[in-house]
Amino acid sequence: MEVEPARRDAAALDPELLQLPELAPGALRENSIIADALYSQWLVLPDTAKLVKSLIDDAKAGATLNVAGTSASTNAASSSSLPSMFPAGSAPPLSPRSTSGSPRVMRRGPGAGPSSLGSPLKLVSEPVREVIPQFYFKNGRPPPKDLKEQCLSRIDHLFFGGEGLQIQEFRSVTKDICKLPSFFSSVLFKKIDVACTGTVSRDAFVEYWINDNMITMDMASQIFEILRKPGYNYLTQDDFKPVLKELLATHPGLEFLQGTPEFQERYAETVIYRIFYSINRSGNGHLTLRELKRGNLIAALQQLDEEEDINKVLRYFSYEHFYVIYCKFWELDTDHDFLIDKENLIRYGNHSLTYRIVDRIFTQIPRKFTSMTEGKMGYEDFVYFILSEEDKSSEPSLEYWFKCIDLDGNGILTSNEMQFFYEEQLHRMECMAQEPVLFEDILCQMIDMIGPENESYFTLRDLKRCKLSGNIFNILFNLNKFMAFETRDPFLIRQERENPTLTEWDRFAHREYIRLSMEEDGEDASNGSGDVWDESLEAPF
Repeated sequence: MEVEPARRDAAALDPELLQLPELAPGALRENSIIADALYSQWLVLPDTAKLVKSLIDDAKAGATLNVAGTSASTNAASSSSLPSMFPAGSAPPLSPRSTSGSPRVMRRGPGAGPSSLGSPLKLVSEPVREVIPQFYFKNGRPPPKDLKEQCLSRIDHLFFGGEGLQIQEFRSVTKDICKLPSFFSSVLFKKIDVACTGTVSRDAFVEYWINDNMITMDMASQIFEILRKPGYNYLTQDDFKPVLKELLATHPGLEFLQGTPEFQERYAETVIYRIFYSINRSGNGHLTLRELKRGNLIAALQQLDEEEDINKVLRYFSYEHFYVIYCKFWELDTDHDFLIDKENLIRYGNHSLTYRIVDRIFTQIPRKFTSMTEGKMGYEDFVYFILSEEDKSSEPSLEYWFKCIDLDGNGILTSNEMQFFYEEQLHRMECMAQEPVLFEDILCQMIDMIGPENESYFTLRDLKRCKLSGNIFNILFNLNKFMAFETRDPFLIRQERENPTLTEWDRFAHREYIRLSMEEDGEDASNGSGDVWDESLEAPF
C-alpha cells in the first residue's frame, strides 16, 4: 500500500468518517502504515491548521495554553470541534513533555505555582523531609531535663551546706544518687577528687556525674569508666584491687578476716582471678567493656551489696569457694613456696589425672603461666586449672582442655589425638584390675554423645553445643570421674535436677568445703582431747 495514494484518497473523505468507531486501537499498533497515513491526513485538515496557528499565537502573546481543550480561551475552544481519530474514552494519555526548548511551555519563576497545562500526568509533590533525632553523642547521651532536675534535687539535699563531702560521708552519694554498689564509694570519690584534697564539692560531683553524662550510662559502662585508668580502653586486674579492699573493710560477711591481712590479700586475688577467668574470654588480661557487659559480674556485684551472707553470692565472691581453692593449692604445695610442679599436680584429686595431660598443662599450651619460674605453676595458674578441671561444662573450661588435646593445634580433635591420651587411661584400668574398654568402643560412645557435624573429628563448636561434652575429657584423662560417670548414682542425678542453677563447680566446692571443715573440726577435737589428757596427767603432781 503506497502512502501518497492513500493521502489523496483520504483527502476526499469527510472528516466525520475518520471517527472510526469500529476500529480497535490494537489494529493501529499492528499496522503502522495505516497509522502514518491517518496521521498525515489529520495534519492536512483545515481545523488542524487553525489549531496549530492558534497555539502559536497564544504562545507569542504569553497566554495560558490548554491543549486538552479545558481552557476557557476562545482560541482553544475550537479544539472541541476537532475530529477525533479514536473512539470516545479510548484515547491513550499524552506523553510527558520536556520543559526545556518547547515553544508551548512558558518559563516560570521559582515562586510560581503548579502549571495549568491540562496534562493527564499528576504532579508529584516533593517528599517531606523527616528530621532524624541525633543518636550518636561523642561524650554520651545528655540526661533528659526531668531526670537532671530530679538528680540535682537529691544532690542539693546530700550536699547541704556547700562545704563538700569527705570520703566517709560519700557512701550515701554512691548508693542513693549513683545507684552503684556501696563498696565503689572510695574509688568513685578518688576519681572525682583528682587533686587529692580529701573533699568532693557539689559542683565537682555535678560536673563529673551529670555534665559528663555519667548519669545516662548503664551500670556496666559506669563501673567501666570509674575503674579504668585515663587513656586506657580496658580494665586490668589492678583496677579491681581498690574495690576488693573496700569490700573487705565494709562487708559484714568478711569481718572475721580483718585480723588476718594475708588471707584478705589471698581472697581478693582469688576473686579477681575468677572474674578474669570467666569474663575475659580473650585471655589477654585486658577486660573490655563488651566483655564486662556480656558477663554476669554486674549482677553479682548488685547481689553482693544486698546480701550479708557472703557465701550465698556463688559467683566470684563466696568465701567458701576461696577456702576450697586455697586449701587445695596448699595441700599440693608441700614446700609452701607458693609454687607447684608436675609431681605436685599429679597428686591432685587422689592421682586422678594422667601423666600425659599434666605434661601437656606444663607445656603452657592451654594458658601461659604467670609464675615466671621455669617448670612451676603459680597460684593464679592453679586457679585457672582447678576451675577448668571441676566444671568442664563452662566455655572457658572447654577451651582450656580442647587446647590440651589438640596436639597439632589445627582446631579439631581427631581420633588419633584422643587415642593418644586414652592409652594411658586404658593402662591404668588394667593395672587396677578393671575391665578395660577398648578405644574403638569408647569412640563410638563419644560420637553418639556429642553428635558432631563430621564424625571423623570433633570441633570446639561441636563440644559447646552439647551439655555432656565435659565427659569427653574425663574419659580421656581423668579416671576417677570417668568411672563415676559410668556408675552414676541416681540420687545425685535427681539432686542435680532439683538445683539446675548450681554449676558443677558450685557442687564440687560445697562438697569439698564440708569435707575440709569436718577435717579441721576433727583436728581441733583431737588437739582439745590431748590438752585435757595432759592436764589429767599433771593433776596428781
